[in-house]
Amino acid sequence: MEHYLDNSATTKVSEKAAEKAFEIMTKTYGNPSSLHKMGMNAESELRLARKSVASRLGASDEEVFFTSGGTEANNLALFGAAYANARRSKKLVVSASEHSSVIEAAKRLETEGFEVCYISPRSDGKIHPEDVEAEVDSSTSLVSVMLVNNETGAINPVADIFEAAKGKNPSVICHTDAVQAFGKIEIKARRLKADLISVSAHKVHAPKGCGAIYIKKGVRLVSRQYGGEQEKKIRPGTEAMPSIAAFGAACGEFEINENYKKVSELNAYARERLGKIEGVVFNSPDDALPYVINISAGRVRSEIMLHFLEERGVYVSSGSACAKGKPSYVLSAMGIAKERADSALRISFSKYSTAEDIDALCDSIAQGLGVLAHR
Repeated sequence: MEHYLDNSATTKVSEKAAEKAFEIMTKTYGNPSSLHKMGMNAESELRLARKSVASRLGASDEEVFFTSGGTEANNLALFGAAYANARRSKKLVVSASEHSSVIEAAKRLETEGFEVCYISPRSDGKIHPEDVEAEVDSSTSLVSVMLVNNETGAINPVADIFEAAKGKNPSVICHTDAVQAFGKIEIKARRLKADLISVSAHKVHAPKGCGAIYIKKGVRLVSRQYGGEQEKKIRPGTEAMPSIAAFGAACGEFEINENYKKVSELNAYARERLGKIEGVVFNSPDDALPYVINISAGRVRSEIMLHFLEERGVYVSSGSACAKGKPSYVLSAMGIAKERADSALRISFSKYSTAEDIDALCDSIAQGLGVLAHR
């Protein structure tokens, strides 16, 4: 039996989302830009999907633009905002614990003459408003702080962070990567005080290859791509309708409060069982999003423990899937020692997770520490 606990990397596609993708591929397969009936039917599906995603962001339909995923949305936010405001300001303030699609974009902008100030999380894994506020000045064009950290589940107080940033510089653009928060907690763009929000489909039981960016009305971005009129030229190119329509269908299935309660109970059970295993320590803060638990398991390197668990049908990760096994800069930024970070495991739940999955995980980790620690 397989026990999948790597839902921060990707999720199982729901039946409704899969059915919608199949319907678009086999029935409503016209190009949304075509002027005939098949095209208009596809355009109708596009509008429905946009409305579904927008409603989950507390946004208007006109403020949501589809992308190929969270990475493209994050790249568009950073490069688009930086280039749009380059004449008046060339400073960005970015948290040091962001997803690689933000960190690498920021590093690239540094090579182009932009100044990037990286804000490290404190020992609680969170970015604090006063730390961001201290670095924002009249030359700052963008502040980017993720809502939920993809490795630890730490929830950043982005509304307070953005309020503090705009208090010092009202013209600063505020972006949050909400990929790991979307579908798990209620998100309202206005309450977050965000100008830009990135989300992804495959984290919410929809297919890979689709995401979206919320762009607050009046905020200007410079597009990273050139082509047709699709997505108001923000993201030209024929829309990936099977994935987009499935994304909309998945958003229509969100049962945030019900799933949050279920996952919180699973999280508590997992913490109770993991806490009894000698050598296991928690890297996630106590008040992290319950969908994620980051632990370090003794002195057994993550890769070795991962393969041990895999052999027993248990699937977790050592951190961000995009890192492909490289050491976690997120844990390092939190001040966690390298030896402890080297044994880190990320356990992540979904609405499909069960207590049996947790039992298999904990039994296998305990067994693994008993076997591997002495090699």
